[in-house]
Amino acid sequence: MGDVKLYRKRVIPEECLLLDKDVILYRDPEVIITKWNTIHPKKTLHHGYSCYFMDRGFKVSKFYDHDGNLISWYCDIICHTYDPETETYVFTDLLADVIVYPDGFVRVVDLDELADAFRDQLITAEQMQMALRRLDKLLSLIYKGAFPKLQKYIEDYEAVDL
Repeated sequence: MGDVKLYRKRVIPEECLLLDKDVILYRDPEVIITKWNTIHPKKTLHHGYSCYFMDRGFKVSKFYDHDGNLISWYCDIICHTYDPETETYVFTDLLADVIVYPDGFVRVVDLDELADAFRDQLITAEQMQMALRRLDKLLSLIYKGAFPKLQKYIEDYEAVDL
């Protein structure tokens, strides 16, 4: 798996970064699980784990602070491309995010950025619809109590990694 390349593409701010320091813990056609340290140092966020649910169109991440305390679960709505010749994945952030705090509080963020990106023609109508439908599916899973099934992907590999 050393030849696999992961890129994170953002629309706002516009950037495409090679995630060359992320460690791939598991990969199959449906999910990729990684561990990572923050690319840009932050006051609280230090490291974490992510699970890309490629067919579902979201990435679930477990965020830790500098002392190893859980900050939150952070869910990005994404789409991706894959080039099998170069084993390269490009994950595009579709801006809408969901934060699940340790106490269970759920917060949806960055819908204003999604609207701005559409207004400014940084994303297509199809991408806007895709983002909203994937956000709806993720929130439905969370509200019906199925989020622990998504968390388990990370927790199983995190337990082995520690």
